[in-house]
Amino acid sequence: MTNLPEPVRVVQLPDGTYAYADHLPALQQPAQPQIVHQHIHQAPPDRTVQRIALGSGAGAGAVAAGVYFGPLLVGALTAIAANLALLAFLAVALAWGVVSVVKAVSGAGRTTAATAVRKSVRRK
Repeated sequence: MTNLPEPVRVVQLPDGTYAYADHLPALQQPAQPQIVHQHIHQAPPDRTVQRIALGSGAGAGAVAAGVYFGPLLVGALTAIAANLALLAFLAVALAWGVVSVVKAVSGAGRTTAATAVRKSVRRK
């Protein structure tokens, strides 16, 4: 029986619970205080608001939806504004073209231009 492993030792802790002796923490205190490097990373504000809202209970869904759909709404409104600006530019350009054509056709030389067109059509 000399080849059997040593039995596991169980000890009773001061609070009355039992623990394995090989899993106990070392009782020795380090001579120097331990240096802990803690890196704190701050999340973007919208995610922070979302995390706070999701843990807050009432109204958390509304805030989370605002955080999610807010940027989508801004993007949609920007696209609509760009389309409206393009349409306004086209309307101004077309109006300018129509006014230019009307001014060229009508005016003091209108009868002369009309006569010249009639004569050129009759010759053909």
